[in-house]
Amino acid sequence: MTTATLSRQTGAVLWRNVALPILAILAALLVGALMLTLSGFNVAAAYSALWSGVFGSVRNLGEAMLRATPLILIGSGIAIAFRCGIWNIGAEGQFYMGAVAGALIGLTAGNLPVWLSIPTALLAGSLLGGLWAAIAGWLKVRLGLNEVVTTIMLNYIAIGIVGYLVTGPMQEASRYNPQTDEIAASMVLPRLFPGMRVHAGFVLALILPVLAAILLFRTPFGFALRAVGFNPVAARHAGINVNRQYVLAISLSGAAAGIAGAVEVLGVIGRLYENISPGYGFTGIAVSLLAANHPLGTIFSGLLFGALTTGAELMQLTAKIPSAMTFILQGLIIAFLVLFRAIQERIWRQG
Repeated sequence: MTTATLSRQTGAVLWRNVALPILAILAALLVGALMLTLSGFNVAAAYSALWSGVFGSVRNLGEAMLRATPLILIGSGIAIAFRCGIWNIGAEGQFYMGAVAGALIGLTAGNLPVWLSIPTALLAGSLLGGLWAAIAGWLKVRLGLNEVVTTIMLNYIAIGIVGYLVTGPMQEASRYNPQTDEIAASMVLPRLFPGMRVHAGFVLALILPVLAAILLFRTPFGFALRAVGFNPVAARHAGINVNRQYVLAISLSGAAAGIAGAVEVLGVIGRLYENISPGYGFTGIAVSLLAANHPLGTIFSGLLFGALTTGAELMQLTAKIPSAMTFILQGLIIAFLVLFRAIQERIWRQG
């Protein structure tokens, strides 16, 4: 490979994975400003509040990191599935199942040493999330069912299971609210900084994408997985067990979402209750797409979406901007990213 070819390839990667996401963000902010203006809001005050909601204080920055933690974990897992060409739309349900496992261990393993109890809860969350995702993988390879449909249906089933558990066998002793009792104090993830809610789960959210990237790009398994995603027919002719790769990829993706669910219980809410997720599983898809399905990129895109969520709260309080504007900005970012990448691919094909 010549130096010129390598330089072109590097430039293409940087353009696709760095420049295009930045352009999509700027375009979304521009359109968002236009929408705010037409709605009669002060754009400067709105975006100033959005910025202050993240960088206005150390506490606000910590809140953005806190909100980003489950998004990074879920996004890095979804990136694995998408790289294999399997569409995991079920991270929301896998998150719920991981939360169930985390709560169950948190309620029963408080007497164990911390070095054993917390890893056990995280492992249980990953296993249950992975097994839940594997159902869709099995249905795909054995019965030919579309994983988009099955993962969406499994989301509703998982949410229903949590609703049953917190109003039945796992409901708090007082039987007053649809939630479990609080987990043992020894099971709560330690805070990283005094006066901030961001916890040790954020460190895990930085480690997991690195491990996922190593798995995808530095191991034979990752090469086989990506080969299936690129061309399953050619991969099958090359001797790769395509069906096995599908099941393993979606299981790993579900395991990451399950860890996110367990982390949310252990690090933030301290118990299991109905509707514990504000849509983390679906936002995680956007996080992965913005990162071009690269696990390392989910760290930055997850922080961006976490910052948007945190900043929107102050934007709503001080500038009186509806909180729905956050979801509009998120949607615009993804829409522009897809548009720009489609234009890029068309230009390259014509060139």
